[in-house]
Amino acid sequence: MPIPELMSELAHRIAFVAERDVKFLDSILVEPDSTISLPSVATAILLATAIVALRRRPGKRWPRWRVWLRALFPMRLFRSASTKADVGFLLLNTVAGGGGIALAVLAAGQVAGWTHHGMTHALGPAPKLALPGPAVAAIGTAALFLAYEIAYWIDHVISHKVPFFWAFHKPHHTAEVLTPLTNFRVHPVESLKFYNIAALIVGSADGALGWLSGGAQHQYLINNANLVAVIFLFTLSHLQHSHFWIAATGVWGRILMSPAHHQIHHSDNPAHFNRNFGSSLAVWDWLAGTLYIPTARRERITFGVGATIERPQSVTGVLITPFVEAIQTLRPRASSRGVAIPAE
Repeated sequence: MPIPELMSELAHRIAFVAERDVKFLDSILVEPDSTISLPSVATAILLATAIVALRRRPGKRWPRWRVWLRALFPMRLFRSASTKADVGFLLLNTVAGGGGIALAVLAAGQVAGWTHHGMTHALGPAPKLALPGPAVAAIGTAALFLAYEIAYWIDHVISHKVPFFWAFHKPHHTAEVLTPLTNFRVHPVESLKFYNIAALIVGSADGALGWLSGGAQHQYLINNANLVAVIFLFTLSHLQHSHFWIAATGVWGRILMSPAHHQIHHSDNPAHFNRNFGSSLAVWDWLAGTLYIPTARRERITFGVGATIERPQSVTGVLITPFVEAIQTLRPRASSRGVAIPAE
């Protein structure tokens, strides 16, 4: 190939790769429904700053901006081996295409189609709703958000209660410090399970709502994401894995899964085990008797699972060891004797 044509082909390939990478970075860093979007993280930090500022005692001097920065971004978090492991999971579950999405047996859209077809075949056309379109969309938005929350809660309970799945969920609890990056500290097998459970429950709800609405728009979306879910993402979701102690107490403590609720869930104190399984809502834990409402003042807790996993911040410890432990739970002698695991 002549040199001019070779250079042209090379330039074309470079431009293609650059465009692809820019779109990928935009999808994970800018789009509002991304779990690590910079706008949502920034909004969450501003919210935390406002809450901390409002809690100041009247008349107390405002700290210098350097003190604020150290309080918002403690260097001990960034220097921690746990945070470095979180970065590795971020690369695995986003850049490298991990996380189990591609391997999921079910997809929410597929299940929704099956449900819609099945209801139409069994029940015929849905009765016409006497509600205006915006009301239908509002009800559908709330219903699908609740469906996701139920799916998350069920999946999370299974992850803790079933020894085989706890082996794959435990790496998430080996985090010794919590930052928004800890959201990505998820084993691929754990993600595979979650995506299938969520697809089954959310897809079924979506298909039923589609049948009831006659195929009309039945939820409000932002960039193809549920409006209510995006609101929680921009407010509380990022702060659940953080060093900010923001506690919902009283009635609100039974409704919202505040950052302090989830930090209790990560505690290595046996008194906190099997508590606060919810994502954004505490309602399911309240109904199931697994709710632990944190106190308004910070409780002294440490994170992790103790010495129950070897090298918890290494690739081997958090990716390979879970397979070994999961297989061990299937052995007859293990099931007859009982598997001693912490059940945070």
